[in-house]
Amino acid sequence: MNDYLTFDKFITPVIIQILFWLGLATVVILGLLAIVNGGAVQGLFLILLGPIIWRVYMELLLVMFKIREELYLIRKQGEGRP
Repeated sequence: MNDYLTFDKFITPVIIQILFWLGLATVVILGLLAIVNGGAVQGLFLILLGPIIWRVYMELLLVMFKIREELYLIRKQGEGRP
């Protein structure tokens, strides 16, 4: 718990995973709704490419937090050296 209170560990990566799954479901539902409403091409485009684009966006957000974690570990290793 101390790691969360001192911001040594983030909860955002977990939130990003939850947002990914919610966004994925939303993209697929919107694609299906577009198909039902007469936009077959747009709906298929959204269903096929939407999840890929959404995944790339979420991964970019997650990479920022992974970089921060690695820099934190490097700093912790360097603290013991003169």
